[in-house]
Amino acid sequence: MRMTNHKEYSPRGCDGPTGWFWRLAASGLLPAAWFRDPLPPAAQRTPGPALPTLEIVSHCWRYAHMLTYQLNSLINYPPTRLKVIVTVFYAEEDADTRALLDRIAPHDLENVVWNWQALPPPRLFRRGIGRNLAARATRADWVWMADCDILFHAGCLDALAAALRGRRDTLLFPRQERTTPMLPATSALLQNGRLHERVDINPADFQLHTRDRAKGAYQIIHGDVARAIGYCDGIALYQTPARHWCKCYEDRAFRWLAGTQGTPIDVPGVYQIRHIEKGRYRPGTLRSRLRSKIRRLQE
Repeated sequence: MRMTNHKEYSPRGCDGPTGWFWRLAASGLLPAAWFRDPLPPAAQRTPGPALPTLEIVSHCWRYAHMLTYQLNSLINYPPTRLKVIVTVFYAEEDADTRALLDRIAPHDLENVVWNWQALPPPRLFRRGIGRNLAARATRADWVWMADCDILFHAGCLDALAAALRGRRDTLLFPRQERTTPMLPATSALLQNGRLHERVDINPADFQLHTRDRAKGAYQIIHGDVARAIGYCDGIALYQTPARHWCKCYEDRAFRWLAGTQGTPIDVPGVYQIRHIEKGRYRPGTLRSRLRSKIRRLQE
């Protein structure tokens, strides 16, 4: 069963009762095969080649000061053992992100292709839409569904190339990551990112953590699987534009559809910038202040 009758906007801005239904379904309440195309059998998937192609997919809305670290990590530490397609979904209305992409585009790197994809804000606000477009259309051997606050530091992508060789797994994820504490908007790292200049991080500012599943920005999908089932392609809610940025519950739904929590692999050099203030909320509003307080409490 495929659900493709998408509405103009999601109910109540993002989810509404339909969202609760899909979160329950993703807990295993319903068979995943009802809501996706067939998964290609592992034996029929192309094994990871010696020189793989990886597509990195990020979304950016008012986060140019963090996206600049991701894009500069590819300039500072370009891969030599795999080819990378860097796909960034953004909105033309986001002037800072547009200016950053214009600055990065002239950098001509041997194994890196820049791929900027503009979407109307309502389609950008539902991250599942861009991820599904990228998954269905990818030409890569593997697709890393990332966020714009993830960095690929020294040796990261070349180590990933070695880890992917010969594999046919549905879904992989890095076993470890390094993150900052929750940074306020006044932190030097975030302020430096607003200058639209060449930037890099100090690894000493990050702490090591271990992951137990392919969640959020740490989903590395086999290209044959991505092309076959997309990214929550058969769930209408997660392909429906929204009036504001939606919480990304589709991550859990994708793991349910894929039938796996993912397999960990050892990839050094994965960093994430964590931050208190969300770009999706207007600064100074009650909602923005409440969300910032919640994030401080969670930290």
